[in-house]
Amino acid sequence: MSVLESLRKRSGLLVTIVGLALFAFVLTGLFENSSIFGGSDKSVGEIAGKAIEYNAFNPKVQEAIESNKANSRRSSLPENETDEIVQQIWNQCINEEVMTKEYQKLGISVSNDELYDLMVDHPHPMLIRNLSDPQTGKVNPAFADPATGSLSPAKIKEFTQAMNPEQEAQWTQLENYIRQTRIVEKYNNLIKKGMYVTKAEAKQNFIAQAAASNIKFAVKNYSSVPDNAVSFTDEDLKAYYNTHQLDYKQEPSRKLEYVAFDIAPSQEDREAANKEMNNISATFKTNKATEDSSFVIAESDTRMMDETFHAKGTLSPQIDTLMFAEPVGTVVGPYEENGSLKVSKLIATKNSADSAKVRHILISYEGSGASATKRTKKEAKTVADSILALIKKGTKFTEMVDKFSDDGGKTMPPNKKEGDDYPGKGGDYGWLNANSQFVEPFKNAGLDHKKGDILVVESNFGFHIIEVLDAKGSQKKVEVATIERKMEASSKTMQAIFLQASEFAGKNTTVDLFEKAISDNKLNKRVVDNVKENDKTIAGIESARPLIRWAYETKKGVVSEPKEFGNKYVVAVVTDIREKGFATLEQVKDDVTAKVIKEKKAELFTTEFNTAMAGGASIDAIASKLKLGISQVQNINFNSNSIQGAGNEAGIIGAISVQKANTLSKPLKGKEGVFLVYTESVTAAPALTDYTNQQKMAISQLQPRVDYEVYDALKTNANIVEHLVKFY
Repeated sequence: MSVLESLRKRSGLLVTIVGLALFAFVLTGLFENSSIFGGSDKSVGEIAGKAIEYNAFNPKVQEAIESNKANSRRSSLPENETDEIVQQIWNQCINEEVMTKEYQKLGISVSNDELYDLMVDHPHPMLIRNLSDPQTGKVNPAFADPATGSLSPAKIKEFTQAMNPEQEAQWTQLENYIRQTRIVEKYNNLIKKGMYVTKAEAKQNFIAQAAASNIKFAVKNYSSVPDNAVSFTDEDLKAYYNTHQLDYKQEPSRKLEYVAFDIAPSQEDREAANKEMNNISATFKTNKATEDSSFVIAESDTRMMDETFHAKGTLSPQIDTLMFAEPVGTVVGPYEENGSLKVSKLIATKNSADSAKVRHILISYEGSGASATKRTKKEAKTVADSILALIKKGTKFTEMVDKFSDDGGKTMPPNKKEGDDYPGKGGDYGWLNANSQFVEPFKNAGLDHKKGDILVVESNFGFHIIEVLDAKGSQKKVEVATIERKMEASSKTMQAIFLQASEFAGKNTTVDLFEKAISDNKLNKRVVDNVKENDKTIAGIESARPLIRWAYETKKGVVSEPKEFGNKYVVAVVTDIREKGFATLEQVKDDVTAKVIKEKKAELFTTEFNTAMAGGASIDAIASKLKLGISQVQNINFNSNSIQGAGNEAGIIGAISVQKANTLSKPLKGKEGVFLVYTESVTAAPALTDYTNQQKMAISQLQPRVDYEVYDALKTNANIVEHLVKFY
């Protein structure tokens, strides 16, 4: 029975369960309602005027985290993955409150019958993609038609009727994904079909692309006059700001200044660390070979024993030469490298080929990376050993590849034909060396054995029966075990540094005192501007979320207590608070001042040009009088991105596009200077009687924007406010 059929049969039960769940949810909400019982506001944000409560949001986050841990077989997730999950759940909330309501309002849905058609009879492209190998693009054999290789409705039905509970849950997730994808497609297509470009617009676009002008121009750049050569008043700044206020629309942000007190080991700490590592070195020298691995794992911060054999030149420069010259058992160190003290011991040496030519047969097992086989690891090893025995008795290697190998690379690629060579054909992967992109056990088996050797090795893909077809060259390799200890500050040192940071924060409780103390003590001040509430990082600070959270909970001018971030204590102060809306003139004064200076220069240059133009002088005479150069540019049209020799000057290009031949422009204010343009000739666009093709092309270029711009527009209208940083 397919999942769809199961869902239909269970629909009555589902309605009852959902009803009870909703009733329980309402009761829970009633007793947790802060307005009745005086609880505090715990909103993670607001979407379209609706507060998203932490108590409703967090269970979804925790469920997703637990699911991710179970799928990846980990007991915990790193911070960045947890952050991604939180953001995904928040995006789901946006989708539910903004997009889903939009779909419902328009009556857009996917019925069960339609979903069945998309999942079975006429598989949706997204379903085909999910059931195909991402590397080859081929449909998984379990779902493929043997004759055509395409997705088989019969095999889909067969699979859904025999699913176990875990597969059924995964299939249901896939159904929901396809249903949602189809709803989005319907919505976007509805908007796309409503988009139109008139023939007048198509004609205008065609002329803008096809008409072209040949020009010469003179420009006086703003940079040619020092800023202090022009004067302006506070009223000029206010007038510019009021006229251009829309340019200074902003989202909430904070500006921080901070000083860091690095937590570094003292000389006393270094001496203690060296003494301890000298003791470890002495023990390492006297250890038996059988004790080395456990000793390294127990004593090294990395808790790892590196069993790799290294070629010359691949070890640390501090030990590379010694390890290739000294006998096995040699111990070097302690030596300092990248902030750690290290002691290294030469464990073993061997000679390996520079390169080897190999072929293999792969026998995978359940849980290995090669296939979805149900074969156990023990069964796979038995099969591999049996094949090895048969080959050694005379069975052709290639016959065993065709019959038993689970390596997908043996299949001929679509762009090849019979007789062509390709990597993996007959199990042959050609020549490999130490830098080849193969898993280490596979690579080492080829390089460490001689021509003609056949053996079984295991990798994360399964068991490989490997034959060394040829080998070239020889080089010495060494296995080196290293014990590493990061040099860290002792608790005594950390306390001294913390007291130093605390004293600084305690004495300098205002911005002025903070700035003066930095100057007096010659400290390195860091400035971080435009910090958003949901930013996750600040340059130079490890795991900076607590500092960002503090910046949004405190007031302007407040100096923080020392906060520990990784290997430093940070003392910070909020020097500016910007709320949603428009920046104040004071906040953008530097930018406004620069723009006003440009305006004043433009007025000055325009007057100079107008004076020089008196009496109908030519552009050459005007340029000569003002000591400016003349530039010539061919084929400028309205769609040009820039003017050669002048850069991106969209306003000037617009003026050129409507200027007639043999005419001189008035002075034109550009981004980088004031221009004077003479149009030498204009090539008109070809006359067309029908602009249908241009119309269709314009519509086809416009429609793809629907897929992302509509969503962004609806998000903007929803006035989304996010406070995730308060909780995560």
